[in-house]
Amino acid sequence: MFETLKVVDGVPFALTRHLARLRRSLELLGLALDEPDADLAAAARKVCESGSREAPVGSLRITVTSGDGPMGSGRGRNRPTVAVFGGPGSRWDRTTGVAIVPWRRNEHSAVAGAKTTSYAENVRALAAAKAAGGTEAIFANTAGALCEGTGSNVFVAVDGSLYTPSLSTGCLAGITRALVLESGHGTERDDLTLDDLRNADEAFLTSSTRDVQPIATVDGAALRAAPGPLTAAARDAFAALQANDLDP
Repeated sequence: MFETLKVVDGVPFALTRHLARLRRSLELLGLALDEPDADLAAAARKVCESGSREAPVGSLRITVTSGDGPMGSGRGRNRPTVAVFGGPGSRWDRTTGVAIVPWRRNEHSAVAGAKTTSYAENVRALAAAKAAGGTEAIFANTAGALCEGTGSNVFVAVDGSLYTPSLSTGCLAGITRALVLESGHGTERDDLTLDDLRNADEAFLTSSTRDVQPIATVDGAALRAAPGPLTAAARDAFAALQANDLDP
């Protein structure tokens, strides 16, 4: 299991929420972590402090594995291993392009909704998206409903209203996604389609490194606005929230 956080002014953003999601992912995989959140938070802050003025820590990754184990799919009996890494922050363009990939998210998977380190599927999909000129791949689920990106959630404007796939579609419970919804921008739906994205007046991605990033093109075709008014309002609300509270 892992969590990726951005660091703002030397402070890991939304750390409490990220640790809570880490616990949920561990529970889905049947893993118990004895270290309290306070210790994990202290480790995260210590890594942030390890940066310098010339090379500040801009992002964190907290990774938990089941520890030493046998070859194969069996699980060992040793304690989980926790590692906290720091690195530079991500730099994203003002807008981006996405590509729809033919592979499907399995909303019935045993690890649906967990943020696992099993990223081979994402690596393959993202490579296909980049070959098509995008920076993110978009998946449908096995029912054909719009689901998520490899490392992001997606919002679309349909008939003047803003929507995002519900968690029942199998998408990850993104931290930025939740903060945008809680700020009053967007409603969850489980019946959005890939055509809703293709035909959207506007759309955007959310993630812990992208924040709110307008989508300019879908499979190379331009959307009508990037950002549109609904996207701009959600982006501004998120920026205001972050400016007011680094652990909302």
